[in-house]
Amino acid sequence: MDKINITLYINGDKYSIAVEPWRTLAEVLREDLNLIGTKIGCETGDCGACTVLINGQSVTSCLTLAVESDGKEITTIEGLSTKGDVLHPIQEAFVEQGAIQCGYCTPGMILSAKYLLDKNPEPTESQIRQALSGNLCRCTGYNRIVKAVMAASKKMKLESRPSRASVSNEESD
Repeated sequence: MDKINITLYINGDKYSIAVEPWRTLAEVLREDLNLIGTKIGCETGDCGACTVLINGQSVTSCLTLAVESDGKEITTIEGLSTKGDVLHPIQEAFVEQGAIQCGYCTPGMILSAKYLLDKNPEPTESQIRQALSGNLCRCTGYNRIVKAVMAASKKMKLESRPSRASVSNEESD
């Protein structure tokens, strides 16, 4: 069968690629674009390891055909860090809270957490557990992951506040 030309906007970069119509986004990310942070676990959408954000929505990329993502904005785990080696506050919190064990589920967990925190910057523990219920972890028992998301929420709230210096400068203008 013929390949289909698609354009993917991944982590701020544009990729034009020809793919077979049956290939999943997870396969294309890993095998064709070398974005191996997206993990393929169950291939049935049950484990959440392959979670990415498409146009800001949390999606299991093992169930999403690459051709369905044509022209869309995709965020993978590689896209959360800022230029250089500065981790996103969610990534920092996962490290600080010991929420990373084997690391296989971590990219999907972090992107699911980002989706939650983008919608609800101050979730309750119950809301966090519900938001992460589609992601399976065999190592941590989830408590450290929940604590990490709560810590990330606080970090992101603090980082979004204007500094006192900028507030003072604005008041003097």
